[in-house]
Amino acid sequence: MSAQPAPPTESASSSAPALTEVEAHGVERIPDADRTATPLDLFRLAFGGANTFSTCVLGAFPILFGLSFWQGLAATVLGVLAGALILCPMAVFGPVNGTNNAVSSSAHLGVHGRVVGSFLSLLTAVAFFSLSVWSSGDALVGGAHRLFGLERGTLSYVVAYALFAGLVLAVCVYGFRFMLFVNKIAVTSASVLFLLGAVAFAGDFDPSYAGVFTDSADAATRSMFWPSFIGAALIVLSNPVSFGAFLGDWSRYIPAATPRRRVVGAAFLSQLATLLPFVFGLATASIVATEAPKYVDPAAPDFVGGLLAISPSWFFLPVCLLALIGGMSTGTTSLYGTGLDFSSVFPRLSRVQATLLVGVLSIAFIFAGRFGLDLVQSISTFATMIITCTTPWMVVLMLGFWTRRGWYDPDALQVFNRRQRGGRYWFAHGWNWRGMTAWWVSALIGVLFTNIPGQFVGPLGDLAHGVDISLPLSLATAAVLFLALLWLFPEPRAAYGPEGARLVRTVEVPVPPITGPGAAVDAPAPVPAGGAG
Repeated sequence: MSAQPAPPTESASSSAPALTEVEAHGVERIPDADRTATPLDLFRLAFGGANTFSTCVLGAFPILFGLSFWQGLAATVLGVLAGALILCPMAVFGPVNGTNNAVSSSAHLGVHGRVVGSFLSLLTAVAFFSLSVWSSGDALVGGAHRLFGLERGTLSYVVAYALFAGLVLAVCVYGFRFMLFVNKIAVTSASVLFLLGAVAFAGDFDPSYAGVFTDSADAATRSMFWPSFIGAALIVLSNPVSFGAFLGDWSRYIPAATPRRRVVGAAFLSQLATLLPFVFGLATASIVATEAPKYVDPAAPDFVGGLLAISPSWFFLPVCLLALIGGMSTGTTSLYGTGLDFSSVFPRLSRVQATLLVGVLSIAFIFAGRFGLDLVQSISTFATMIITCTTPWMVVLMLGFWTRRGWYDPDALQVFNRRQRGGRYWFAHGWNWRGMTAWWVSALIGVLFTNIPGQFVGPLGDLAHGVDISLPLSLATAAVLFLALLWLFPEPRAAYGPEGARLVRTVEVPVPPITGPGAAVDAPAPVPAGGAG
């Protein structure tokens, strides 16, 4: 069953737009009549966006960090499970509020504080759009070189990156319906290609690949095992966490009455399913490390080149198809939501214009990262920043959802987008300093304690003997600090629903009236749009 995007305005015809009709709908609340998506559609988008070649590249990092296959598999499973558990509750905001997660965050960070979510979505979009273009472009050029003798020069890569980025931008410009169509194809076709790859490499795969942390390794090398293991798990974990700012872009089309457990379950299972591309990347990287070790040299790693070097000739074309289909899926899911959100942050820009602007900025980073910087370090650093900055924000939203008993005022959430002032979530001049403080303090602690060997080490990253403890510290700090601030400095009672607050205290203060453009128009009364649990 396919999801239907909302028409340009709430008063427009309820008939479904054509596949190639440009979506004009922004981050305003999706009308109930147009919210016909299902949890299965959410699964397709979230899984399709990660069932890609770029996820294979992330899956190769445990081998690049020197782990054995089994050690790398343990780090991969740990990262996927932890990331899925952190991510899945973020799926409920879309059905409850009918808008994206950045807009929903207004309830906990303030009308103006919601720009934090926009910043995080931009950071994520640049990182994963770039990763998809890099990996897919490299695979296409490499495959064309092996199949047709195309020269693997700078010009070839520039043309491949530009063409691929243009294709992704085109899908994002058309919008949600076209993106869902692409992901439906990607989920099935990429899965088939990965299974075909398992056949292609079955004869060369040896699960006993030992890595560098063997009994014969020197003491200095052995001392780097846990930092490398945790660092690899965090790189993997960054993939599911990266969807935190985007889940609402797709789940907002799911009816509010849909049981929350089904929505959460779809998000969780979509990330468990990504073990398919992750393990494919891990297994093939171990083959590359054995048969073509120059491609996993820490000084200049090239997983894509190594994969093509060990591939049988008949698998070159499937690799190119996998790069094209999967890269389109990752690129569109990353870029679509950011363009959607920035059209509300900068009201002079339409959704299409905002999408093009973010796309151009990402393309600039692609060329700088590929030709001017260390590619692996660029990916690792961005993945680290995504984890350290996004997970505390997600904790604030999830705890806020729990203390509010899942109750929100959909009209008050749209104050920023309408360029208005006031409402239940105005707090202090549009900022809720409780949520903002919990977020930035926790994110700062995460950055300070980050330790990814050879990639990024924060000022306090060595305090745990080289082991990266940034994630548990930032998660714990965000949870404790946010709840403590809510208790010590109660929020207005009006921010909570008819049943009142859970666990925290509130204070009776008047709600500032909503003023500004359109404020005189009668707005629908706020209702608890949570649905069945």
